[in-house]
Amino acid sequence: MTQSAQKLQQFRNKAYQLLGLAKDATMDLMDAVLVTRNIYSFAELSLSPVFRRKWSSVYEALDDCRPNRQKLMKLYLREIPSNQRPIIAGDHTPWARTEAPTLKDRTYEHGAKVISGKPITFGHGYSTVAWIPEDKGSWALPLRHERITSFESPISKAYFSR
Repeated sequence: MTQSAQKLQQFRNKAYQLLGLAKDATMDLMDAVLVTRNIYSFAELSLSPVFRRKWSSVYEALDDCRPNRQKLMKLYLREIPSNQRPIIAGDHTPWARTEAPTLKDRTYEHGAKVISGKPITFGHGYSTVAWIPEDKGSWALPLRHERITSFESPISKAYFSR
């Protein structure tokens, strides 16, 4: 096994220990997300060759898994090279849910539709915090992706300390 393969395996083992319940199904689900090129529905992940369980386990993995988020974030941050200045980016993405008036905690979000002269929509907002490597390329490593509740702001959700 190469040194980089060993490092990846060690990282996966550490992450596995921090997942709480349903560790195996959750790891399979993460692998399915990583290797599936286009995901048109959540249930479609159960068809991935790396997801070795029944389709209902996709939902059960998310329902049962209670990862230690703080420890996972520390694990992720340890992987960022310390010999360069890290570039961390935050993003607020709205997900319009205009046809779901009973959706819990639906908020006003920036959107394409103009209401009263302002581009707003109803739905959920999501916050992504990602590490942007200084190397050439156009990719980012998401560190955290979470829904912004009506009690939070995009800035407060994006804030974290090392």
